[in-house]
Amino acid sequence: MRYRLLFTLAFLGIVAGCVAGYLFSIQKPAQPPVFSPASDPYPQGIYAEGIVESDQSSGENINVYPEVPGTVKQILVSEGQPVHRGDPLVLIDDSVQRATAEQLQSQAEASLSLLEELKAQPRQENLDVAEAQVKAARAMLKTANDALEKQQTAYAMNTRAISKDALDSALNAAAVAKANLAVAERQYDLLKAGAWIYDVKNQERQYNALQKSYLASSALLSKYTLRAPSDGTVLTINPTVGSFVSTQGSYDSYTQGMLPVMILGGPRMALNVRCYVDEILLPRLPAPSRMKGQMSVRGSNAKFDLEFVRTQPLVSPKIELSNQRTERVDVRVLPVIFRIQKPGNVNLYPGELVDVYISTAD
Repeated sequence: MRYRLLFTLAFLGIVAGCVAGYLFSIQKPAQPPVFSPASDPYPQGIYAEGIVESDQSSGENINVYPEVPGTVKQILVSEGQPVHRGDPLVLIDDSVQRATAEQLQSQAEASLSLLEELKAQPRQENLDVAEAQVKAARAMLKTANDALEKQQTAYAMNTRAISKDALDSALNAAAVAKANLAVAERQYDLLKAGAWIYDVKNQERQYNALQKSYLASSALLSKYTLRAPSDGTVLTINPTVGSFVSTQGSYDSYTQGMLPVMILGGPRMALNVRCYVDEILLPRLPAPSRMKGQMSVRGSNAKFDLEFVRTQPLVSPKIELSNQRTERVDVRVLPVIFRIQKPGNVNLYPGELVDVYISTAD
């Protein structure tokens, strides 16, 4: 009985092994690929990595930086929104600069008031006072002269009638009254002449300096409103309300670098494809009149013919590999720009990497 059970179990194990071997030997058909990998459509062509960007007459996308540092107070646009030249984009806190401009404006207004006061001289009330002082000095001089004349007459009649000291005092009093009259008349003439021309010119220069300081401060105040430098479309907004921005842009905690506050694309929906041709392949590039290319969108079977736009005639290091400023690279590339109309059935955005093939056939 025992040996029969062992033989039964061995037989069942052999059968199970045969069934398992059969099942595992069955090969399932391979799944079809989701998309076909990019391939050279030309008999003779070269490959270049490309990046989609907005259509610009020169350069790449517009990087917007503020001219003054400060805290972002308000963001007035949203990503994807079309803007026109001069439209406000971002408001930076300007409370300190606004107070400075208002202070300079008040100082300029006070300086202008003083300048107008100098030009309005002499004041009639002051002239009336000076004229009254002249009349009083004349009256005092007449009184002193009359007293002196009496003293002299009496002294001539009898030298003992008036002492020599009294006569000298009368002479001195008449001389002082005459001098006081001269001072009063000159003071009246000086007041009547108005402000000194040099005082007026000095005040004019002070007012002009303060006015220019106010205008400069107001011009700087307008820089706290970041405006669109040209017509375009908002592609990305890096800071948020409350973030600090400077002339170097906005700090990005992910890359730990400074990014533009805002990036604007072209005003039209047309897109460019900037491809980077390796310097080793440059001798194989055709003439601009015969340049044609095809673009493949990664992750799909979409392929589009490209229209040649221009070549940037400067070979530069290819730092786009990792977007690191300190990256050391030996690869140098030549940017070649093509144009493509944005397809309606394919999602294509600026900044997207694509595969580009350029025909080298004569």
